[in-house]
Amino acid sequence: MFESLTERLTQIFRNLGGKGKLSEADVRAGLRGIRQALLAADVHWQVARELLGRVEEQALGAKVLQSLTPAQQLLAIVRQELARTMGGQAQSLRLTGRPATVLVVGPAGGGKTTTCGKLARWLSKKGRHPLLVCCDPQRPAAAEQLATLARQVEVPFHNAPNPETDFPAALKKARQELRDVVIVDTPGVPPGEAPPGWLAQFVKVHSPGDVLLVLDALTGQEAAQIAAGFLPLGVTGVVLTKLDGDARGGAALSIPARLGCPIVLVGVGERPSDLEPFYPQRMADRILGLGDLQGLVEKLEAEAGQELQRAATRVREGSFTLEDFLAQLEAVSRAGSLGQLLARIPGLRAQAEEPELEAELRRTRAIIQSMTVEERRNPHIIGGSRKRRIARGSGTSVQEVNRLLAQFKEAQKLMRRMRRARVPPKFSHPLES
Repeated sequence: MFESLTERLTQIFRNLGGKGKLSEADVRAGLRGIRQALLAADVHWQVARELLGRVEEQALGAKVLQSLTPAQQLLAIVRQELARTMGGQAQSLRLTGRPATVLVVGPAGGGKTTTCGKLARWLSKKGRHPLLVCCDPQRPAAAEQLATLARQVEVPFHNAPNPETDFPAALKKARQELRDVVIVDTPGVPPGEAPPGWLAQFVKVHSPGDVLLVLDALTGQEAAQIAAGFLPLGVTGVVLTKLDGDARGGAALSIPARLGCPIVLVGVGERPSDLEPFYPQRMADRILGLGDLQGLVEKLEAEAGQELQRAATRVREGSFTLEDFLAQLEAVSRAGSLGQLLARIPGLRAQAEEPELEAELRRTRAIIQSMTVEERRNPHIIGGSRKRRIARGSGTSVQEVNRLLAQFKEAQKLMRRMRRARVPPKFSHPLES
């Protein structure tokens, strides 16, 4: 995410930090580099100019030039203004009405229908009870696609092929089944065309509390131009999809300022769980290579909290096994790929991009999955013949099986030493602190 922009900005601040004291000329040169980095990232020129204007106004004062750590002071100002450019404060869905209606609109190919499924799952995790409704009379198999997603996220589905006459039945179903949020998928609009006329009438009649515009992050600053045709529908927020594949960041930095409309959610992968709230301050930190530890902890708690808590308890009891380790790996994988998780930790972006890390994790899981339950619980019984069988079953080598067993044995020794040292429970696992 934003790899090229992050790399260029990190290098600029590394160079400034190496100078110690900064002159006004140093600061101006650094700001020129930041401007070039933003424009290369496909940030709209006007957004870049306004952002750098605010930074320059603050950066050339005594607070930076006379500071003991001028590069850090400048970094703090850029961080603050990046977050401001992206909206400043995180915005939530309104979810007004009984049931609340969330109308999802956007251009064709932006990931709108997939986002509806992800949104339904996300709301379910928050304790809401959504109903997915297809109001797309144009695209073939639109209803089938949304129905499939509904089954995947375990949410009921309703088809309204004629939105003007069929949607009231969807609202009635939602009330009967005690569904408190109705998520409405609508037709994707081809480039250069206006949204269908019935959408404006739908908004007028049903007054949805949220009108979410789904845009593809890979379109860069052009996303703001694409969005213009949807603003008359009363767009309340933007969902930016495919952010995990956006190496530049132009859309995230341009949309809030150009549209005057907040980004509320972002898609960071293809899985149903890959939808997150958009926090401008955290995103600014990630753009500047400062990581997002709070987001990492929240993601792990949401997707793997119970398993990690259970594993921490087993560690304290001294009964942690390979079966527990496999459960941990499976749980953490639900929170995202290893690369996605490591990218949130300051200083580990380079390691996050190493494909071998993910391959090693897959091999480890395959080895443990090829063991019997008894072998996972009592790895000391694994002899030569069992190792050969496990290696064949996992598509690895006996040497790799030996290495995993040796690493696990060392980990068990460490756990025993920790128990003897009586490490306080609150330090056993970061999620328990």
